[in-house]
Amino acid sequence: MNERLERWAEDTRVRPGHRERVEALLRDRWREPVIVLHLGDTDVGYDVPGRRRDGTVEGKRLVRRFFWNILRGIGAVVFGVFALAHGERPGLPFQRAVGVTGPANAMALDLVDRLRSVGGAWLACSPSCLAVVDTGATSTDPAAAPPPRIVWEARKPQAPELSFRKSTLTWPDGSVFRLPIQGRAEQQHLRKFVEFPDIVHWNGR
Repeated sequence: MNERLERWAEDTRVRPGHRERVEALLRDRWREPVIVLHLGDTDVGYDVPGRRRDGTVEGKRLVRRFFWNILRGIGAVVFGVFALAHGERPGLPFQRAVGVTGPANAMALDLVDRLRSVGGAWLACSPSCLAVVDTGATSTDPAAAPPPRIVWEARKPQAPELSFRKSTLTWPDGSVFRLPIQGRAEQQHLRKFVEFPDIVHWNGR
């Protein structure tokens, strides 16, 4: 039952047709075979000097940060009381998993900062290019959605190194973005093109 509900939630979250629109856009643009993967929650945590965990720049938005910390504290108390009342161990709400690491002014920030305003993020890759494309909310009918929009693009040799096995992008300065590729549908789609350890069949196996 849980597996069926999980599959239904995944199918309704990403409507058929969005991936195909992104593939067509980048195949025409790059003139190369393309693999497109839906990125899950891109609201990741930062472990980069000069940035807070939520990605905001340290020393800025201090008033907003003050009130947000108060609200977060109240939310944590309510969450803890609710968890205890249901016999569960209280966790930490509003806790982002670290998705980007690196030195101050990390090269990865150029991409990750742009993801903060993306409604439906897709990673597109070819033998020589990488891009992140926004399709808007993926739960909407693709026919009624706005045209896919490229929000970040890189070409070799400037493009970061992509590892499908580790789900990471790694830049020359050592900064890393852990790609939030989640869900059965994305893993099944990826297996059509990639085999262990990182052998890519660009036209499918």
